[in-house]
Amino acid sequence: MTTQIMLVPGFWLGAWAWDEVVPLLRAKGFDVTSLTLPGLDGSGADVGPGEQADAIAAALDRDADRRVLVVHSGAAVPGTVVLDRHPDLVDHVVFVDTAPVVDGFAMNAELDTPTLPIEAAWDEEYEGGSMRDLTEEQLATFRSRAVPQPGRTVTEPVRLTDPRRLAVPGTVVCTAFSSDDYRSYAEQGVPFLAGLRDHTALRLVDLPTGHWPMWSRPAELADLIAEAAAG
Repeated sequence: MTTQIMLVPGFWLGAWAWDEVVPLLRAKGFDVTSLTLPGLDGSGADVGPGEQADAIAAALDRDADRRVLVVHSGAAVPGTVVLDRHPDLVDHVVFVDTAPVVDGFAMNAELDTPTLPIEAAWDEEYEGGSMRDLTEEQLATFRSRAVPQPGRTVTEPVRLTDPRRLAVPGTVVCTAFSSDDYRSYAEQGVPFLAGLRDHTALRLVDLPTGHWPMWSRPAELADLIAEAAAG
């Protein structure tokens, strides 16, 4: 049986973000693809969640017996759109320190610049603990290779219409916050986690580290992804 694992990084990142995870999953026998989303390839393309979702859907292998979509951080936005447009195309979804979004969600509708560069968020992310467990070398690589996030991916609300997306099996890997915190914040109405209240087939697991576990704990993250992929 062929199982494709599609790895999609979050804001500012390209396929390279998964370089440490890819060989670990391939060694376990999976067909692994890491994807650079439109607008994050250095082209400066003006794209929104819909265009990014189209790219994810196009890269999923229709001939595979099983398809596992792994989305990190802000990639949950186009990832959820894929579930809504193609609920039968994803057999399992893994949310890495993120969660499915709800209809009408926008990351920051008030952003008034054409892009969101990493410099605009660096201090807040660092001081808030998101970069926990990253080495100075990893931080330097992150900062030097980060690409400005297209503004429309931040400001444009998603449109979700197919309730079948709510039943797609999934795993939420909770890193910067615990699974108990995730559930609590969702019940409190935190917008980015609101989808946790609606999706009916999600399992939450803990991997205590920062927001970028593909760098801080790649082996452990690969094991959790492999477990989800194996069903």
